[in-house]
Amino acid sequence: MMNNMELLSKKIVMTRDIGVHGNLFGGVLMAWLDEAAASLATEFCRTPYMLTVKFGELVFKKPVKAGNHLRIYGQVTSVGNTSITIFLEARRFNLYSGEEVTVCVTDAIFVRVDEDGNPTSIDLHIKEQFKAL
Repeated sequence: MMNNMELLSKKIVMTRDIGVHGNLFGGVLMAWLDEAAASLATEFCRTPYMLTVKFGELVFKKPVKAGNHLRIYGQVTSVGNTSITIFLEARRFNLYSGEEVTVCVTDAIFVRVDEDGNPTSIDLHIKEQFKAL
């Protein structure tokens, strides 16, 4: 677990989200991770023009079943000239105990683009803000 992780999203796993083996389908989880990371990337860089470039290896650590609550946390780990890297952690949340168990971790890279989809620099004050954290 990294420090300063921000809660990005909460989901209740529905029957429609389950794959053939009775667990949360990995593609559904990946879509949720992408959406959560995109919200952080766009807010952090203060622009709607951020595109997913790459996801790192998705490590599925524990199964998730229908009815489970899932929380997705994220943290900006680096800011480059045009890109931002976010560490993501999905955790199964137990309503009775409040315990969270990590079920998946990954990194996501987003790039800032202009209206035509070309990479463009992240504002200098955003980079300086990140360095100050």
